[in-house]
Amino acid sequence: MEALEGKHRSTTGRLARGRTYARRGNVGEITVTPGRVAARVQGSRRAPYRTSMDIPQLSPRDWELLLDTAAGQAGHIAALLDRHMPTALADDAARAGVRLLPRQGELTPHCSCPDWGYPCKHAAAVFYQVARLLDHDPFVLLLLRGRGEHELMDELQRRNAAQAAAEDTAPHALAPTGPLGVPARDVFADARAGTAPLPAPPPAVDHPGQVASFATTGDAAPELDPSALEFLAADTTARAARLLRQAALPHDVPHQPTGPAGLTAAEDLVRLAAAGPGPEVFARLCRHAGHTPQALTRTVRAWQQGGATALPVLDNAWDPNPSQLNLAREAIKFAWEGESAPRLRTARNRLTVIGHGAQLRLGTDQRWYPYRKEQGDWWPAGPADRDVTAVLAALLAGLDGIANC
Repeated sequence: MEALEGKHRSTTGRLARGRTYARRGNVGEITVTPGRVAARVQGSRRAPYRTSMDIPQLSPRDWELLLDTAAGQAGHIAALLDRHMPTALADDAARAGVRLLPRQGELTPHCSCPDWGYPCKHAAAVFYQVARLLDHDPFVLLLLRGRGEHELMDELQRRNAAQAAAEDTAPHALAPTGPLGVPARDVFADARAGTAPLPAPPPAVDHPGQVASFATTGDAAPELDPSALEFLAADTTARAARLLRQAALPHDVPHQPTGPAGLTAAEDLVRLAAAGPGPEVFARLCRHAGHTPQALTRTVRAWQQGGATALPVLDNAWDPNPSQLNLAREAIKFAWEGESAPRLRTARNRLTVIGHGAQLRLGTDQRWYPYRKEQGDWWPAGPADRDVTAVLAALLAGLDGIANC
């Protein structure tokens, strides 16, 4: 929704009505095809309107770069197989030159209604429903960008198999392939004297290399955990590859932070758990953190929705300025346009929807984080946003969708 609201901030009334339409179930069955999403939306007339949204498909070159980025990290593939969009995939793709998430102005709405607004409330309702679909199924976004789930997974598995076979059959795979180099002092001395140019930069790093197997015999030390070593080695090589790609960028290109720089030990543990380790490594992380598997899974979900900034919102309550909560409640009443707005109970930084398993939490970053009641506890339920009405509408629409399943 950021692409829609960023371009159309002057049409908040239509967007609010669109949220109401989506929440009330006015959007019929949604059809998603490459580059287009379409649905019938029930408006004030008897016959529903035909509404659609166009989004540009990625070029063949962009797909090659995106597939290389996804195949370069085992964590990305594992997350996609589990039907989760890796939070770092869009950032990694952007650094490779591919914009996975749509820009402002890339969404083009169409509707058969007589409203000349751009977008009309029916198109806005479809946008909100698509945003909810993206939260539950990352392949919706990939299909909109031009490739279906089975086609993507087959291609990723083919690339992984080809890469592994090439590395297994290369006898010199572990031998250095580039020049051994020269002492740095000699290079700088020649450059200062003007007798030799600086050497060319190293070749580009497209993806991290294959991690060696740490399988051991029964005589290995009992404290050695081969699966943990392999997982840590894969994480290290992935971060090293990202750092090398950033180092090769021109100096005037802003660099995005990568890896665990600035994270506490507890935050980095959650980052590792979110990278998709195997059951043995995940159990080891649980023991080290003193968490049950369910508690760590809940914390991982918070990380996947917002990174380190989402973790304090999970278990720490705080006292914001009361005026912030009052403004949020008034915005919710306005967005429901005279309907019976959700009844809210306020407790510190949390707004709980009475009669629903839904809650909004205000973070210290001034964004609203959606939560829903699961397994007797509050679990993160989607990405945060500064627009409290958008977060609440998407949260309630998601709960309605679960109830109708």
